[in-house]
Amino acid sequence: MKVNVELSKEYVPPHAVIYTDAVTDEIQKAIDLLGTNESPIVAQHEDRFEVIRSDDVYMVRVENGETVIYTHDGKFYSRKRLYEVLGQLGADFMQISKQCIIRLSRVKSVEAGFSGTLLLKLTNGLSDYVSRTYLPEFKKYLGL
Repeated sequence: MKVNVELSKEYVPPHAVIYTDAVTDEIQKAIDLLGTNESPIVAQHEDRFEVIRSDDVYMVRVENGETVIYTHDGKFYSRKRLYEVLGQLGADFMQISKQCIIRLSRVKSVEAGFSGTLLLKLTNGLSDYVSRTYLPEFKKYLGL
């Protein structure tokens, strides 16, 4: 892909234009990356609220009706629903089941699970299954 950057005071705020004959996977990844609206997430840890950057998140999972955000520092509880947290995260995140979102760059291994699912193990030791509903999108990510 050819990339040009023009610097000028008239481009405030910055914007991007992509010229292409078709929207390929490469173009879609560029669109996702450029169009990300990542914002910090506020979540509760013990008796205080903390601001979590999306870079620190490994997994977001619904457990017993609560949205739990797993980071390298521990687990945090959010009052937001899973789809709301997904909207705050960047293009490096994917929903793998009705209850779970994972950070794709933190996937350590993929194993065959039961009933046609896949078991994902993350670099911090967490694991979860990709449900059959979300399996086609995950396989597309893997290039399978």
